[in-house]
Amino acid sequence: MHALSLKNTANKIVLNNKIDRIRLLFRKDRESYSRFYSILGFYPRNISLYEQALLHKSSSIKSEKGRPLNNERLEFLGDAILDAIVADIVYKKFEGKKEGFLTNTRSKIVQRETLNKLAVEIGLDKLIKYSTRTSSHNSYMSGNAFEALVGAIYMDRGYNVCKHFIEVKIIKRFIDLDKVAKKEVNFKSKLIEWTQKNKVIASFELIEQFLDKESNPIFQSEILIEGLSAGTGIGYSKKESQQNAAKMALKKIQTTPNFLKEIFDEARKKAEAAMAEKEILAKNDENSEIATLETESTLETEATDIEAEITDSFEPQNNEMVLEEEQESNISVTEQLIPNNPLLG
Repeated sequence: MHALSLKNTANKIVLNNKIDRIRLLFRKDRESYSRFYSILGFYPRNISLYEQALLHKSSSIKSEKGRPLNNERLEFLGDAILDAIVADIVYKKFEGKKEGFLTNTRSKIVQRETLNKLAVEIGLDKLIKYSTRTSSHNSYMSGNAFEALVGAIYMDRGYNVCKHFIEVKIIKRFIDLDKVAKKEVNFKSKLIEWTQKNKVIASFELIEQFLDKESNPIFQSEILIEGLSAGTGIGYSKKESQQNAAKMALKKIQTTPNFLKEIFDEARKKAEAAMAEKEILAKNDENSEIATLETESTLETEATDIEAEITDSFEPQNNEMVLEEEQESNISVTEQLIPNNPLLG
């Protein structure tokens, strides 16, 4: 049934391509149509959708009404459609596999790194319009444009053609589903690598532990980046819950610019506070050292004064005064030893 549906869609695309090719002979912009045909395998009907899918928000291009034109809305739509199509393909490919296996396999296919590579493989990255200042700071631009392209296909030709593009032009050419399913993705390691590269701090917190209906333990973990909640995850082990939380955090980092700004603002505030505290401690140490030196100087002065007083108290008196005192002492002794004698009178 699936093969028949795929074949019917392919036949319709071939027929439409023949008709569209004839129509293009009379169009001045046929080069643009041919460029998209080489990527899609069919000619666009509403080419403006595909052109908008390649407009990054930094391009500053506006519509006739003066509104900014970019691919963010198509990216939002394409993200949802791509998830549904890949889930459809994975579900039919791996019969009997559990929900967790299917979810992980789909996640490996639709993650930004994979979409970036796919965009480069089909030459989409060379067609994106953006500000040169943005390119070096947005490593997910190509993957976002890929999702926007999926959104454009869906809007232009519907779900079946969109699914045919993903299945025939993408997965069959570039993705080995069996290898992808077996590949382990360590989201926690990827998140830690990102935090180290960007010099921010992440912590993993176990926020809850409970039992499911069959009394199996369930763990719920949360990831904080610079104290901000980045994602939560549950699993049948702490490791699994942390992996799921890290996966959510990575997606939030990749798709929510405001959250990124909050992280870096918080990191900057903490760095400034730490620097201010360091300066205060350094000043306190300096003041303490000065106070110690002053105390030592005061003690040294007091010791010198005390030493001087002690020296003065033991210093010999004037020689004449000593002799006079000795004579008076001798006379006093003589008077005591010799009684009054009238002859000596």
